Amino acid sequence: MTLQQLRYVVEVSRNGSISRAAQNLFVTQPSLSKAISDLETEMGITIFQRTNRGVTLTEEGTRFLSYARQVTEQVGILEQTYKYGTPARRVFAVSSQHYAFVVNAFVELVKEYGREKYEFTLRESRTYDIIEDVRLGRSELGVLYLSHYNRDVIQRLIRNADLEFHSIFVAQPHVFVSRDNPLSERESVTLADLKPYPRLSFEQGINNAFYFSEEIYSTEESPKSINVTDRATLFNLLIGLNGYTISSGVLSVDLNGDSIVSIPLSCDEEMEIGYIVESGRPMGELAKSYVEHLNRYIWENKG
Repeated sequence: MTLQQLRYVVEVSRNGSISRAAQNLFVTQPSLSKAISDLETEMGITIFQRTNRGVTLTEEGTRFLSYARQVTEQVGILEQTYKYGTPARRVFAVSSQHYAFVVNAFVELVKEYGREKYEFTLRESRTYDIIEDVRLGRSELGVLYLSHYNRDVIQRLIRNADLEFHSIFVAQPHVFVSRDNPLSERESVTLADLKPYPRLSFEQGINNAFYFSEEIYSTEESPKSINVTDRATLFNLLIGLNGYTISSGVLSVDLNGDSIVSIPLSCDEEMEIGYIVESGRPMGELAKSYVEHLNRYIWENKG
């Protein structure tokens, strides 16, 4: 096993294609294929499943990739520090459900490392894809919530992906509405109060089971329902159509202004918001720093 072979595995996984990886690595496709096949033979595992549409990681390959990333990242830091005498480019990625506080913490992380070379990625994504991003190593951590309704299903998926959930805080569900909405002056609202208004939810794609919904009470019938894919669109529709969405209650005036208000929802549910990481793998320096920013922002801004 060589360092070059490990770098090949990481690049093929990133591209999902041996031919595209070969182009990026400036090697021929046959030589790249042979190098990976030799590595699989030596390790006694199958890392990639080959199909006409490209390659995908096997279960064994997913675990192998995790170790390969750790090795190549550490070698990269050593080379930048000692071989080239320049600061290493910092790499960090997080996947999350659509929460403003995730963005605020990300902003603070970028500011903290803004004077160094870096490549940061923030993915506001679907619930199932967040778990997959962390499982496959596309993101070092993912942010999502558990409730009484979805807990068993989501935790089973997390365990099966060899990940672990770390709680940040437990929130009473709140309703986000426009400041002009007739409900905006209420001290609290019920599900019955919300019936006349459009319900805004984040679309979950092919994994559209109720358990993957970002909003609690997704099984409740709503005569007016709109699905969107990004947070900016949801907030624009919330204001323009006097709609509502159910979330954690933590708003960001810095990012969203003061045109949206948060009202407690009278209910028996709760939202335990936390982050998922790979089991048994220590978090990197950037991930630890990000979680610190996340905790700090939430505790300074939650009601």
